[in-house]
Parts: sequence; C-alpha cells; structure tokens
Amino acid sequence: MKLILLCLTLFFLASNTITGAVVEESDDDYIGTLMPLAEKHCFSCHHDTKRSGGLSIKSYFMGINDFESRIARGGKVWTNIIQTVKSGEMPPAGEPFMSHAEREAFINSVNAILLKSLTSNDPGRVVIRRLSHTEYEHTIYGLVGIRFDAKSKFPSDGSGGAGFDNFPNTLFITPLKMERYYDAAEEILDLAYQNSETWKKIVPNPFFENIFQRFANWLKRLFSGEDYVEKHLLAAEDVIIPFTSNAFRRFLTPEEKQTYLGLYKEVYEGTSGKEKFNLAIKETLKAVLVSPNFLYRYEEEQPIDHAYPLSNFELASRISFFLWSTFPDKELFEAAYREDLHDPGVLKKQVKRMLRDEKAKQFSESFATQWFGISRFREDITADPERYPEMIPSLKSAMYQELVEFFHHVLTESKNFLDLIDSDYTFLNEELAQHYGIKGIKGSDFQKVNLNCSTRGGILGMASILTSTSLPIRTSPVLRGKWVLEEILGTPAPPPPPDAGDLPEEAAADPNASIRTLLTVHRSKPACITCHQKMDPIGFGLENYDAIGRWRDSYGQDKIVAWDTLPSGEIFNGPGELKKILTNKKDLFARTISEKTFTYAIGRNVEFKDELYIQSLVKNLLDHNFNTEEFIIALVTSYPFRYKVNDGAEKFKMLAKN
Repeated sequence: MKLILLCLTLFFLASNTITGAVVEESDDDYIGTLMPLAEKHCFSCHHDTKRSGGLSIKSYFMGINDFESRIARGGKVWTNIIQTVKSGEMPPAGEPFMSHAEREAFINSVNAILLKSLTSNDPGRVVIRRLSHTEYEHTIYGLVGIRFDAKSKFPSDGSGGAGFDNFPNTLFITPLKMERYYDAAEEILDLAYQNSETWKKIVPNPFFENIFQRFANWLKRLFSGEDYVEKHLLAAEDVIIPFTSNAFRRFLTPEEKQTYLGLYKEVYEGTSGKEKFNLAIKETLKAVLVSPNFLYRYEEEQPIDHAYPLSNFELASRISFFLWSTFPDKELFEAAYREDLHDPGVLKKQVKRMLRDEKAKQFSESFATQWFGISRFREDITADPERYPEMIPSLKSAMYQELVEFFHHVLTESKNFLDLIDSDYTFLNEELAQHYGIKGIKGSDFQKVNLNCSTRGGILGMASILTSTSLPIRTSPVLRGKWVLEEILGTPAPPPPPDAGDLPEEAAADPNASIRTLLTVHRSKPACITCHQKMDPIGFGLENYDAIGRWRDSYGQDKIVAWDTLPSGEIFNGPGELKKILTNKKDLFARTISEKTFTYAIGRNVEFKDELYIQSLVKNLLDHNFNTEEFIIALVTSYPFRYKVNDGAEKFKMLAKN
C-alpha cells in the first residue's frame, strides 16, 4: 500500500497538480514562513471583507494550532494559488513585487503542507448519520415486506455535498421526525400483521430459516398444550433476535437480547386475550424500528487516534448500503462472519455477486437520478401546460424511467461508462417511443431498443435530461451547457457576477425566437463572455431538442443552427458530433465518475487528501476502458472505503442505550 501511495504521489506531482519541488519533511515553521509573505502580498485583496476572485486567503491564517489542516482542507484552492504565484499572475501589477526567493519559499512551504496531507493515510471523517428516506424504504421492505413511502410520510431529506441525499449534514433527527418514526413503525407493523402473505416476504436471517416460517412452526407447537410458557418464549426469541440482528446489521450483544426479550415478556404478561403473543411481538419489533441502532448507520469507534479498519460487519453494511440501499443479505453476513471481508479476493467476489442481484437496481436509481439531477423530475419539473399539453404524469414517469433502465444496463450489462455519453441503444416503452417518433414499440413495459441514428443514444438524447435543463416555455442553451460542464466534464463555470443581469432567453416571450441571436448581445459583456464561451456552444449543439426533448429542425420558419466551436478549438455540428467530442474527453469524464461515485459511496465530499485515491480510480477507468465492474471493485477495496477515523460518535452510545 505504501509503495502504491508513493508511486501515485510521484505521478501526482509530475502532473503539476502540485507544482514546484518536493520538500522533505522537516520541523520548518510553515506559518512563520507563509504569514509575512501573505501579509505582504495577499491580504490586501483576499480577506473576509474584500474577497477578490471570491477568495479570502487571510481566513486560513486565523490561528496557529489548526493552520496546516486548514491549508490541507483547502488543498484545491491552494493548488490554484500555487499555480498563479508560480506563473507570475499573482501578485498582480501594482502590488508589492514578489522576489524569486519569496516565490520559492511560498511555493515550497505550501507544497510541503499539501504533500504531507496526501501521504497521511487519512481515510477521512465519515460522520454518523441516519438512514436516508431511500435507505429506510428499502430496509423496511427487506425486513417486513411492506412498501412504505417515506418521502410522503417524513419531512424532506434535502441533499448535501455533491447533491446526494445520504450526507450527514442533512440526515439528523428532529423531535418531529422522531414522532413520525414512531407513527411509521406502528403503521408498518399493523399492515404486516393484517396481511398474512406479507410475512412470507420477510428476508431470512443470515443464520436462520425465514423467521416467520419458524414463527408459524412455533405457533403450531405453542398451541399443542405442552410447555406453554416455554414455547411462547422460545417462539418469541426466534422471531425477535434474528429480526433485530438484521435491523441493526450485526450480532446483538447479550444486553440487547435481554432488553428486547424482556420487553416482549413485559408486554406479553400485561396483555390478555388470544392475540397477546402477536401484540407483544408487535410492540417489541416497534421498539426495534425506532431504536437509534436501526435508524442510524453507526460504526464503532476504537480508543486510538489514527485510522483503523472497519469491522467485517461494518464493511458489509457499507457495501450493502452503497450497492443496494439496504442491509446486507444472508450471504454477505455469512461472508462477514466466516471470512475476512478486507481480503480483496473476497470483496471482489461479493461485489460481482451483488451487482448481479436485482437489488442493484436500487443503486442505479438512487445514484444516477441524483447525479444527473432528475431525482425529483416526476414531482417538480414543469413544462408550460398550454404549450406542452402532452407532458402528462405518465410521460414524465416514462422519461424518468428511461434513464434508470439505461443506467442499470450500463452498470450491469454493457459495463462501459462511456455508453452514458453515446450509445446505439436506449430503453423505451410505447408512450415514450411515440414522443420520440420511434415506431414499432408496443406496451407500457420498457425494452431495449437499438437505434439507427445518433440523435438519441446516451443521456444527452434523453427527454428527462433535456427537459430538466430547459425553461418551462423554451430551451436554454445556457442551462444545458452548464449541466454538461458540471455533470459530465466536472468543470463547472463560476457563478455569474452580480452585474450580469438576466439571461435574454428567460425574458423572451416568443419561444420561436432564435436563442443564438438573443444570447449574442449578452455574451458580448466583458463580465459574461468567459463563462458563456464555455457553456453556450455545448447548449447550441443540443438545440435540435425542444424543451421537452422532441427532435426539431427549426424555430418556426428559421432553421436551427446546431454547429459551434468549443474554447478548445473543436468544431462540431449537432448532437452526434458533440457527443463524439465529449467521449474523447476521457480524463475529465473519468474524474467526474470517480468523484461522484466516491462521494455517494462513502457519504462525504471529496477532499484534497483524497487526491491520490481519486487519481487511482481515474487510472482504473482509463486502464480498463471504463469498465463499471472493475471500477466498483476498485472503489470498494480502496483505503477510504475500508478504513475510518474517530468521528465523535461516542455520544451515539449514550443515545442508543436510552
């Protein structure tokens, strides 16, 4: 591992991500070197009240104790600072001159801090968090067999970090939400007991038969008349312990077993009537479903101040919530019990198996729809009903489902992420096929459809993406170009300056007006031209798609001009040629995939100290022709995925005991 890290570090430095000479570790006083240089050359323009370029350098120097870690956390910012200082762009003309010796001292000191953070073997801090609504829904279904709509029952999760809903900063529990969890547990268990077929769908415990089949067998013996009290206690134990073990994603401690069996016994003895057994079981399982051990994804802390490996069961839980959005199944639990999940061979075997499982589609939907910004497409995206009356709920659902089916096929069948940009197939049902003008597709079920043209292949030809990046009445080259820069190339444009004004495409009342003409004047403003030169050409290349994703050749009487030139000098005409250019930007797309998937899988933002691991994932994609399976295996076997540092979750123990 250390050899790999060293090689990657050298590769990283050689690629000029960190510039300048490698500085050997020493006891140098970096803040003592950097503070006078920053005061002389940086603070006058880059402080909290005058953030030139949106940057406050002075904020990094507020206090000595945490100075190096602040620089490391802002590693990407400081990498850019180094580049501007080395190139001579900074300090600008008119500011105190920075001598060659000062530049070297500045660059070398920052480099030393950043390099130290890259070789620190720090997997990053993953804060304890509760189950997201998606995870809760799938986990409840796995435990009880009930399809529970958490999104309509609970307050919204929101999204954090890179736009994913599994981030700790949005996954806390308020008193209101806790009350909703109590109500939900009651409703779920009521529905389960009222429907005998539901019990048959309960996911079996890793080391037992289906718990409700066992439950039925025990009931037969229970009413046989012999050893009545003993039988009901044994039957209860056979239901409660495996259910709770699945819910907590681990073995129970003796104290936990005693607590839940004691609760069952207390309710049983305080209840009369022939349903007392069922009522006692129900109340006990309700307590399980509102326990912090169920609602939170907790990983045990160790009494050490450095990184340490997750336990086998914690690693099994990370993998399962990553790829399935639910708790581990019997085979993964057994692997965690019998084998070392940290063994790359064992992990590889499990990942391949899990990607073949139908539950992997839960990952495809959750991850892809959030990455591409359409997770709320069916509820929130609106097209003008007078201009687009065909945008009915069933068509919106079909648009959404096309992307889910397509991404899942890419993940598990074609196994090539490049298909996301361009492919010769998609997935359609009859309604969506008619919307696209594709004939011969019948029925409401989705089916793979081979395409004989370049207009629909890949996500850039999908109505869900094209509609969500349009305005209600017309298309928006700016929004579409911005989306491609952010979600495909990972090179977002900076926010518009305060004096940029409204986009003319938003103000135009005539949807048939040429957007290229409308944007020409706007792009001529000095404050706007830099960003629009990046966004607009890409958006113009997609202008043949209208605001709800249908193909068109003209705006009213005016023929659409879909050719343009990218800032890199590449010329294209139409979406087919644009997609070919984007497909060739493999380094950028590989990094976007790596950062997005890393963020979703681990549940935190990518930080500068992760750079070596991100570059390793990028290399994996480039070396294996963007193979999805090889990439997922590389991520799951990576150091940040398998290791952790203490996150202050000791407070959770007190909460879980109460």
